Amino acid sequence: MSTPDVMESRDDSMTDLSKVPETADEFAHPPPIKQNPPDEQKLPQYDGQDARMYSFSSDDNLHQQGESPSKLPKNMTPLNLHSYSVSPDNKYIDTRSFDSQSGDELTPRPKYSPIPNKDNILEIKCDDDDEINDDKNAYSYATFLKKHSCYDIIPNSSKIVVFDTRLKVKKAFFALVHNSIRSAPLWDSNEQDFVGMLTITDFINILIRYYKSPLEKMWELEEHQIETWRNLFKKNIHSTLLRISPTESLFTGVQTLMKNKIHRLPVIDEETGNAMYILTHKKILAYVYQHLDDLVMPDFLGKTIEEIGIGTYGDIATISPTAKLIEALNMFHERKVSALPVVGEDRKCVDIYSRFDVMNLAAERTYNNLDITVSEALSYRQVRVEGIHKCYPHETFYAIIDRIANAKVHRLIVEDSDHCIKGIVSLSDILRFLVDPPKMAESSVS
Repeated sequence: MSTPDVMESRDDSMTDLSKVPETADEFAHPPPIKQNPPDEQKLPQYDGQDARMYSFSSDDNLHQQGESPSKLPKNMTPLNLHSYSVSPDNKYIDTRSFDSQSGDELTPRPKYSPIPNKDNILEIKCDDDDEINDDKNAYSYATFLKKHSCYDIIPNSSKIVVFDTRLKVKKAFFALVHNSIRSAPLWDSNEQDFVGMLTITDFINILIRYYKSPLEKMWELEEHQIETWRNLFKKNIHSTLLRISPTESLFTGVQTLMKNKIHRLPVIDEETGNAMYILTHKKILAYVYQHLDDLVMPDFLGKTIEEIGIGTYGDIATISPTAKLIEALNMFHERKVSALPVVGEDRKCVDIYSRFDVMNLAAERTYNNLDITVSEALSYRQVRVEGIHKCYPHETFYAIIDRIANAKVHRLIVEDSDHCIKGIVSLSDILRFLVDPPKMAESSVS
């Protein structure tokens, strides 16, 4: 029988993941890792792959195996060793707490849906050709999303990071950078429940609020805890965390994302209280794309994006390479966009500055100087996450879906015949059209 990645050998010692790097230098030169020998009596072998949930906390609390976080006592004694349980035959969560005296725990997840079979393939039966055309255009993707639950989209191996609200803001954002993620659920130890999400937008809002000049240090970012910051921004924060159950349909997930104009929706098991996954536009579209050949192909997939009018055109939020970085952050805040095409005087897109690029300020610890230019900020970034991916008005909608799914990006820049920026097609534009094409088609014509 095989063992998962976290247990490469029964003779190897477990890694103590107790410290999150706090500076860019620590990321590049991590200190030696202290090794603790495991208790072999607690390490049974099992089959299957894992999804890991890392929990960052400022105290020593750790959820006991099999218990619901909402029912846990406040004064819990942390586990000092890694404890494992036999895995189910499909998926499970490895809960890992980054704290000085905590250990790892493997909690099996219940099965919510059967393995996909022929019954999951969409089949539309109609009496005449006109009815077939209407149904396949209006309902094929919507019906597919209604037939599949949020649990279906969760991969066999993934990672989710959870932050305690008493964690310092600075350390939390360093953890996002360290794990190459864009958000994390927030756990309140007093309420014993998830109370919100920490995202890159929060980091941008903090920088905008407290930045004064390169000469003044933002001590608020250095010293504030997450809960302190949340209390200051109560008016702009949802009173309750928007969440979805793993048993809910993907269609409900898409509707929740669109209705609330959010980009991330945590999947939380109501019975155990475990955070299982973060639902996004990108992940949903990738799932639909994987099953594209199983679905009836709508007529609108063969039309050009100019014909169906998908995307944003006209008043596009762009930024000049010579603009100050603080101007870009203010534009993110005011225009509510996820990325800014960097456009020169000739109206040609030379780069893209996205919200995720802002996290490089945390990685490089350069957030105290936001008077540098956008061009300078782009030169500092360590990894080019997406780059510029383009499309043209004469290309078909199917070609656009194929390109954005294979490139694994969040948007395509629409260029005209002179290679000047004309518009942007985003993941949310595509998903909105797929689940409700008639409405989109009518609005684009009017």
